[in-house]
Amino acid sequence: MAASKNQQGRAELILLFVLLGMLWETGTGQIRYSVPEEEDKGTFVGNISKDLGLEPRELAERGVRIVSRGRTQLFSLNPRGGSLVTAGRIDREELCAQSPRCLVNINILVEDKGKLFGVEIEITDINDNNPKFHVENLEVKINEIAAPGARYPLPEAADPDVGVNSLQGYQLSPSHHFSLDVQTADDGTINPELVLERALDREEEAVHHLVLTATDGGDPRRSSTVHIQVTVLDTNDNAPVFAQPIYRVKVLENVPPGTLLLTVRASDLDEGSNGKVVYKFRKINEKQSSLFQLDENTGEISVAKNLDYEECSLYEMEIQAEDVGALLGRTKLVIMVEDVNDNRPEVTITSLFSPVLENSLPGTVIAFLNVHDRDSGKNGQVVCYTHDNLPFKLEKSIDNYYRLVTWKFLDREKVSTYNITVIASDLGTPPLSTETYIALHVADTNDNPPAFSRASYSAYIPENNLRGASIFSFTAHDPDSQENAQVTYSVTEDTIQGVPLSSYVSINSDTGVLYALQSFDYEQIQDLQLLVIASDSGKPPLSSNVSLSLFVLDQNDNVPEILYPALPTDGSTGVELAPRSSEPGYLVTKVVAVDRDSGQNAWLSYSLLKASEPGLFTVGLHTGEVRTARALQDRDVVKQSLVVAVQDHGQPPLSVTTTLTVAVADSIPEVLADLSSISTPDAPDDSDLTLHLVVAVAIVSCVFLIFVIVLLALRLRCWQKSRLLQASGSGLVGVSPSHFVGIDGVQAFLQTYSHEVSLTSGSQTSHVIFPQPNYADMLISQDSCEKNDSLLTSIDFHKSKDEAACAPQAPPNTDWRFSQAQRPGTSGSQNGDETGTWPNNQFDTEMLQAMILASASEAADGSSTLGGGAGTMGLSARYGPQFTLQHVPDYRQNVYIPGSNATLTNAAGKRDGKTPAGGNGNKKKSGKKEKK
Repeated sequence: MAASKNQQGRAELILLFVLLGMLWETGTGQIRYSVPEEEDKGTFVGNISKDLGLEPRELAERGVRIVSRGRTQLFSLNPRGGSLVTAGRIDREELCAQSPRCLVNINILVEDKGKLFGVEIEITDINDNNPKFHVENLEVKINEIAAPGARYPLPEAADPDVGVNSLQGYQLSPSHHFSLDVQTADDGTINPELVLERALDREEEAVHHLVLTATDGGDPRRSSTVHIQVTVLDTNDNAPVFAQPIYRVKVLENVPPGTLLLTVRASDLDEGSNGKVVYKFRKINEKQSSLFQLDENTGEISVAKNLDYEECSLYEMEIQAEDVGALLGRTKLVIMVEDVNDNRPEVTITSLFSPVLENSLPGTVIAFLNVHDRDSGKNGQVVCYTHDNLPFKLEKSIDNYYRLVTWKFLDREKVSTYNITVIASDLGTPPLSTETYIALHVADTNDNPPAFSRASYSAYIPENNLRGASIFSFTAHDPDSQENAQVTYSVTEDTIQGVPLSSYVSINSDTGVLYALQSFDYEQIQDLQLLVIASDSGKPPLSSNVSLSLFVLDQNDNVPEILYPALPTDGSTGVELAPRSSEPGYLVTKVVAVDRDSGQNAWLSYSLLKASEPGLFTVGLHTGEVRTARALQDRDVVKQSLVVAVQDHGQPPLSVTTTLTVAVADSIPEVLADLSSISTPDAPDDSDLTLHLVVAVAIVSCVFLIFVIVLLALRLRCWQKSRLLQASGSGLVGVSPSHFVGIDGVQAFLQTYSHEVSLTSGSQTSHVIFPQPNYADMLISQDSCEKNDSLLTSIDFHKSKDEAACAPQAPPNTDWRFSQAQRPGTSGSQNGDETGTWPNNQFDTEMLQAMILASASEAADGSSTLGGGAGTMGLSARYGPQFTLQHVPDYRQNVYIPGSNATLTNAAGKRDGKTPAGGNGNKKKSGKKEKK
């Protein structure tokens, strides 16, 4: 029953304290709670969610937590109920000693708001401690001559509780000689004194036993006792007396052990042994007794251990002087400990918000810090600051709390991690400081677009490239991190010649490599303009673009195209007219060709591959103009077939051929009479032409070898006959030596005529070179100039010799001369006499040489297209070093109009009847020109 009443009373007391706390909070506007000590863990203290204006579920969402300095957390938050509860048992006496009020201050941090709220909690006392004496047995010595009313101080009991729960009074066991008197001091302490009621007689009773009980006012009451033994002594009538009633001394907390504080002295008027005084501590607790040392004989008080101002700054105790007669004297000692700056400031990082976004606004809270210095006065005043070169500053919050905030925008690309040094320094002398390091990471935001190294790019790709070939590689750098720096590449949509750009090129979105989706043709597309976009993967994504100029390089992939002469579509054959009165350099026609390629691949050169009459026509190397190489003669056939090759200068070169038909006639009826046999020639095939040339060279070589063998045989036969005639000495007398000139001339011709055949296979072409014999100044008869169908003409040497013997030799005609360009031959240039006179040779020699020349000319007619003759050009001809762009033929000039003799070249003067330089001209032909 008594226990239930006690519990009910305790509950009512707790409820009273809670109501008082709520009323106090309402009156002051500050959060205040109270809770009794020694309560179980989890005891309700106050509804913190309600006082903060939050719902219980919002405590965890808003990051509400307790921040307080100290090693032990006395309170905790219950997130479910939104209440403040105890974190364990709280001992008020250990926490606040005997302070009238025990207040504990904590701070509640709301992280999302960056605010701190102060909470004051009062720990109320309960009667959980008994009054306790420092000794269990006490001996009091009293002289037998002591008069009644004498007072003897008794030991005091200590009760750590406060208020009614503390010490309230003393009780003494019943005695006939002694009574108890309780004195209350100015500071409220209760001092028990033993009062002598009746005179003592040692001989009657030498020892008296008493019991002193100390009682508090708690519910239930608690008490403790001490046993007092009173010993009756003989007479000693003077007690020791101290020089001062109170001794005060100041000492620095950092004095070393053994330092002398002061010396107390007490005098006793008695003599001898009764005047000897012994000093002892009185009213001193266990902690104080270990810190100070008292010499019982001299009264010197010294420091026994290191003092600490932060633990205790004031010590009060009593010193007792006792003589041998048990007479006592008392004095009070007050030791004041002075503070020295021996403690560095303490910095505690209460909350750290790391990482922080780089786009955080200035004033964003980075961390909460608590600064404390255990020293007092200026030694405990702390100044907190950071370095000036960082974008952070400290702001004072409540109590000793600071907020670390930003004062300008951050840039992760410049600094991704800050090592912040917070310096806390006190105002002591000398000042002490503490450095605290905070590692702050800056979180990336997508604030940088990808950047290319150049504003624009150029790339080149040859035409006829493979599909899927790599063209170019783009690289864009994004200084952001992670997905904000992941760059993807794309090409903007566009159309080229009505075709989407995506059908031409494609880009790898991850690597930035550009690929060709099709084979480019330079003749269709010369360049492409692309716009490449680089985008990151941030939210929102950022992008940048760069232009690419893609140039297609030309390759020699187009064969020259002949524009003129074009093959007729009506089945007829195009014929060019060359009057027989044409002089050397007469413009017959012009081959016009173009190449779809560009540059050097489109530079064209013209050459004469094959001609019915070698040396009769020439083709301009760069112009394609077909001109006469010499004056036309009556022996020249009407139908002349020319094969002209057009070749570019690419690598490898490409070529095309065309066949021209030239009619050599002075009148239209003559042309019409021979055109009936002219048909449109088929374009020669290069492989067939090469085969024909090889066969022709072989045939000519064989014929020439047979011819030489026949001549040697004839020569040997003639030599044998001459030996026989000389031996006989008859038949030859009176014969003119000129009858044998023909044979000697043939021998001389065979000695001077050399046969050289050169066959090469480069570029599928063959070259057969016939060095020209020295026959430029020989007169060739009309019969020998007629063209034979066979390459070899049978010669009857005996018949020729007889005919030569019968025919008289005609005198030379000095007026009959040929110019250098008009001399007969396949090349138009001979090594004859510069005057152009005909030699005075025998007719048989002339006849034989004319036949040989006809055969050689016929052989040269089939091989002149392979090069070597003047006015022609082989397939291997190339431009010389002096050739530049100005040598490229301009088809807008030198235009040849079929059916007309008009031309814009310098050959017009020749057609006006002017005599060519280098000769007197042909009188017969000049007459024809004047007639026309």
